[in-house]
Amino acid sequence: MAGKKEKRTTAKTGQPSKRQTVPAGPKQTGISWPETVLFIVLVAAILCAAVFLAKPVAGKLQGQLGLDLRGGVHVLYKAVPSEGAPVTDDAIDKLIGVFRNRIDAYGLTEPLFQKQGSDRVVVELPGVKDPEEAIELLGRTAHMEFKTEDGKTVLTGQHLEDAKAQLNPNSNEPFVALTFNDEGAKIFEQITTANVGRRLAIYLDDNLVTAPVINGPIAGGNATISGGYESLEQAQSEALLLRSGALPVNVELMEKRSIGPTLGQESLELSLKAGFIGIGAILIFMLLFYRWPGIIADLALAVFGLILVGIFILIDTTLTLPGIAGIILSIGMAVDSNIIIYERLKEELRAGKTLRSAIDAGFHNAFRAILDSNVTTLIAAAVLYFLGTGPIRGFAVTLSIGILVSMFTAIFFTRFVLHLVAKSRLVINPKAYGV
Repeated sequence: MAGKKEKRTTAKTGQPSKRQTVPAGPKQTGISWPETVLFIVLVAAILCAAVFLAKPVAGKLQGQLGLDLRGGVHVLYKAVPSEGAPVTDDAIDKLIGVFRNRIDAYGLTEPLFQKQGSDRVVVELPGVKDPEEAIELLGRTAHMEFKTEDGKTVLTGQHLEDAKAQLNPNSNEPFVALTFNDEGAKIFEQITTANVGRRLAIYLDDNLVTAPVINGPIAGGNATISGGYESLEQAQSEALLLRSGALPVNVELMEKRSIGPTLGQESLELSLKAGFIGIGAILIFMLLFYRWPGIIADLALAVFGLILVGIFILIDTTLTLPGIAGIILSIGMAVDSNIIIYERLKEELRAGKTLRSAIDAGFHNAFRAILDSNVTTLIAAAVLYFLGTGPIRGFAVTLSIGILVSMFTAIFFTRFVLHLVAKSRLVINPKAYGV
């Protein structure tokens, strides 16, 4: 009918509206226990590893302290040319190789061998108990010769494959058992076959060690040196020299000095105490200022430390004062990366994004800044490594390793844990994220 108004229903009438809406899906509000349990297990594993590995790791790293922290001996050798043995770059490289073999067999940890100029080698032996014995071990030429009664050299140490000190079970007399390589075994058999009843003199550094009578042909490439050793230790020292090989050139000892640790034991303990206090202050600051992300940052820092010391132990890195400075600097950069990420995360949460979306956006926006700062520092560390020497290179190495580990923990570990917490819905209040 004209003039008749159409009736409309309102919420006040209690009658249903003619418009229909699609009902929203069920909203997830409760805690997701699989992710929550995984997070708890992860935290427990990190804390247990940090607590139970602290003492053995500290003991292992104690043995890797450098000369400036443990003290030791510093020696400088000059290569001296002789007939048939000129001083060349190759000869110096071989000389360092022989030095290294002898010290490794001697049982010292983390020695330093460094070329200086064209004819000198610096050797630093941290924590050595008997400096004189170590220096004598390095300086011995260890040139072995087998000579017949006519004075002709028929075999040298170049034909030697192995040398071991042993005790004669019948007389308890120490001797050195020699094993020749294939060429040496063949020559030795020929010489003993042709000289039955004659003496075969064995010289070491032009000193006669023994001159036994050849009773018959000796096959198999084995021989012994006996009769001149007062103890098994002396025989072991001789065997070590023979195994490591003769020096390619003669050397002259130019400088020798014992070095005490730059930091005494008390100073070292105070420095470590100060370091722990500083790290503790960082952990508390992150916790108070960033709240829940601060807890995750502290976990990431623990993982950073575990990975870092694991790498140092694995590659047997020498820890010096500059190297420790590099570690401290990398810790600061690891914390800085987390701060950049969390500030971006707070910005995204303030913009109204959900927690998971804010995490993704925050990492995306922070990644470029973190990458740029770390890459520029790595470039500077590379320059220090290739142009620097000694402690400077140690600083560059520890800093580079620390930066790479910090990038891993910040970009991968922290993001994984934040997403794990977001999926668990354990903490979803923006105030818990510093907003």
